[in-house]
Amino acid sequence: MKLTGREKTELFLEGIVTVILLLLLNLSIIILINQSIHTNPGLRDGIFIIKRSILIGPDHFHLWSWENIFITLMLIFDAAVVYWRLIRRYHQMQLRHIISELHYIANGHLDHRIGFKLKGNTQSVVGSINALVDSVIKSMDEERAIENSKDELITNVSHDLRTPLTSILGYLGLIQDKQYHSQEDLLKYTEVAYLKAKQMKSLVDNLFEYTKVKQTGTPLSINRIDLNQMMEQLVASFELEAKKVGLTISAKDTDQPLYIEADAEKLGRVFNNLISNAIKYGKDGKHIYLDAQTGQPGEVIIHVSNDGSQIPQKSLDQIFERFYRVEASRNKDTGGSGLGLAIAQSIIDLHGGYISVSSDERLTTFSIHLPVKHGDRLTKKDQAPKTTN
Repeated sequence: MKLTGREKTELFLEGIVTVILLLLLNLSIIILINQSIHTNPGLRDGIFIIKRSILIGPDHFHLWSWENIFITLMLIFDAAVVYWRLIRRYHQMQLRHIISELHYIANGHLDHRIGFKLKGNTQSVVGSINALVDSVIKSMDEERAIENSKDELITNVSHDLRTPLTSILGYLGLIQDKQYHSQEDLLKYTEVAYLKAKQMKSLVDNLFEYTKVKQTGTPLSINRIDLNQMMEQLVASFELEAKKVGLTISAKDTDQPLYIEADAEKLGRVFNNLISNAIKYGKDGKHIYLDAQTGQPGEVIIHVSNDGSQIPQKSLDQIFERFYRVEASRNKDTGGSGLGLAIAQSIIDLHGGYISVSSDERLTTFSIHLPVKHGDRLTKKDQAPKTTN
């Protein structure tokens, strides 16, 4: 920390004043002691005898006069006091600089940091202040992001609800105004309104599910789950639906039993979303593969793969964002809400795991990493997931 010219002058004057006061104090003490010695012959003779009786070194040097010894000791004491006073005042100046920097930051200059380097505990205080400002900035950014996220959520929900609602009101308006020519037209209008209402209900249900699983305190009903048995049940549940669009679904057999502690209902929701997406968007492929295997110690990995069209790289980076759709036109046909993968990610996060996706010309694979024991948490790896299909 650099001192200003005024502070250097202040420090110099502090030293001069302290030295003068100490010299005056020393002189006063010497005068008082001299007067005491001259008025007390016994004390004077005692001091003389002590000096003559004390010999120093092999050459038998006698002690100096008591005044020289006293002055030497007082000078050492004075130097220590001056040093202490100057260091104390210097630390006060440091504190004054820190307070000035704090006022500057508090006035709205949140991008400013205390840049000077100090020694000892004062530097720890400076580091703590800078860390506190960084934490405040991070909290403000997170709060701003949450507000923007809420606004975006309202905008997306309003947009997705308005489209089917407009159709419902339009067709019901035609029915109310009797603007149909036959019973067939009436049934057609009511069917369209009914389908749009179902689409709205699906969106509302997904939105409710999303907000519920996003809460960190969402309760889980933990049970011991046999993953091999779950894979078989999923294949049986989706076999007919996949066959309708020309797909076959299969699960790879494992050589050993795989058990995890998880919420079976919520985990089933994850696999339902992933397999349903594979059926909807992998129609140009032929196969859906399910595969469960052990990963790192205490971890299992479940792959849901299909050999449909490759997902573009730019979409892979955003695919778990709520309301994100890889292809809006295709989503319109299938009636998706854009919340399925966001819900899946939140459920996996509640279980202490993570989900990732990779896509190439051969396979699109969603990899679910889950801890074997409930309460453990896994750290997300950077490498892309691999499959053995």
